[in-house]
Amino acid sequence: MNQLSEHFSSQEFACKCGCGSDGIDPSLIVLLEWLREAMGGRAVRVNSGVRCANHNSEVGGSTHSQHLFGRAADVVVAEVSPDAVADWLEGCGMSNQIGLGRYDTFTHVDVRGTRARWDRRAAP
Repeated sequence: MNQLSEHFSSQEFACKCGCGSDGIDPSLIVLLEWLREAMGGRAVRVNSGVRCANHNSEVGGSTHSQHLFGRAADVVVAEVSPDAVADWLEGCGMSNQIGLGRYDTFTHVDVRGTRARWDRRAAP
């Protein structure tokens, strides 16, 4: 296990299928550390980071998913709603360089270098 930053390790971003894929874009780590600081130091849990092509297919990921390239993470911030996390990311000053997906139980963020948005929350 490699420590990527003060609060994140490579193990947190490794493909969940156990294949060993864990290469993560350093700029994503910087953004997640910035998010953690903005959220008052609350823990940022990575639900999904790097995905190999097989695992990405199994979970129904896009064929061009940023997870395949180590540029994406699905995250949950302790005691903060996914909407509040997404709202902060929208206003963080990098909004034209990130992908941002809103979900009911987590927030997707990626460092693709261009703006992308989607909303997969259940209708009220």
